[in-house]
Amino acid sequence: MLKEILPNIRKVVTFYDPSNETAMSNAKLAREAARQLKVEFIERHVASAEALQLDLKRYFYTGDAMVSSQAQFIIAAARAKKLATMFQDPGLVARGALVGYGVSYYEVGRLSAKYVQRVLAGSSPKSLPVEWLNRLELAVNLKAARELGLTIPQAVLLRADKVIE
Repeated sequence: MLKEILPNIRKVVTFYDPSNETAMSNAKLAREAARQLKVEFIERHVASAEALQLDLKRYFYTGDAMVSSQAQFIIAAARAKKLATMFQDPGLVARGALVGYGVSYYEVGRLSAKYVQRVLAGSSPKSLPVEWLNRLELAVNLKAARELGLTIPQAVLLRADKVIE
């Protein structure tokens, strides 16, 4: 997605805590995607919010709880340096990220609430079937794109579930 929006992109930077298994798995997938797209994938291992105070080139979020808690800092730092940001949380687009592509945490909350309701009604948690969100949401921030001097391709806008003007 980022390559489609920034066709000349040559490198991306991602930050994650190497002790976070989910982040490691996501980084592996992103590393392979970057290799296929011939984009340099720079990994920065961080164990604290303070470690995020790095010189950014581009930012790609790989799903790390500690890093996501610093999303507003990352967005602000990237904006100050006129750098594009892409997150796996579409909700961050409303907070200034250029692109968000992933599951809607609002929908995760709705699904979780259904489980809680069933448990409170007497169902045993182990008897409940596992449910997955099988739809990814794409959100694009046109205001951020304008600030970066970017034009979002029409094909991306047509696929977007949310567009921030």
